[in-house]
Amino acid sequence: MNSASISMEQIVLLPGNPQISVVLRRSKRSRRMSLRISRIKGLVTLSLPISCPIAQAKCFLIEKESWIRENLVALPKNTPVCAGSQLLYKGEKFNIRMGDGKKVMQVGSVLTVPGPQSVIASRAKVFLKFQARQALSAATDHYAEALGQSYGKLTLRDTISRWGSCSTRGNISYSWRLIMAPPDVLDYVCAHEVAHLVEMNHSANFWSVVEQLFPNYDHQRTWLKVHGEVLHSYQFK
Repeated sequence: MNSASISMEQIVLLPGNPQISVVLRRSKRSRRMSLRISRIKGLVTLSLPISCPIAQAKCFLIEKESWIRENLVALPKNTPVCAGSQLLYKGEKFNIRMGDGKKVMQVGSVLTVPGPQSVIASRAKVFLKFQARQALSAATDHYAEALGQSYGKLTLRDTISRWGSCSTRGNISYSWRLIMAPPDVLDYVCAHEVAHLVEMNHSANFWSVVEQLFPNYDHQRTWLKVHGEVLHSYQFK
């Protein structure tokens, strides 16, 4: 089979109820077929060698069908943000209710969001991003001062693959969804990124700097690994 004629990425359907879309990705580095399911997007991907026939890939998927369906069912369910639903904020769940005025207000375990149902999600997102910037800026300033370092721009994004990043120019970026995590988890991520101002790697020296800034960080790091995908399950559309 001429590899030049093979599409490097295509979608096949795994029959059943429901049908499952699987992305086939060919790679020169793949020596065998490798199946992966994104726990955030629920995307099923099968990586395979360039020369692997489609028929062989389909047979492999049929063999793994039970495993695929079991893992898809176990994925966190998407939670639409609307009046009557709950929203995670600073590690706690708040009930969302429609309110008056112009600002989102926290009253006990309730977040009152002004406006009709059609704008609840967007206004709740604006509220979270504002709170995230305040908290992330304060924590980053604190840890940078503790190290005697300065940083460049602080940017908020809605990243999936990482909670934060630090460029070689000292610009730091965070996922604004960290404001939904417990405050100590947010603080740990800030300490982690600020540590990169000193060590632009994940060496033993780097983790020593993190420990200096945020002792006993294992609990917070584990929380993100176990619960982080829940933060991405909230839909603001």
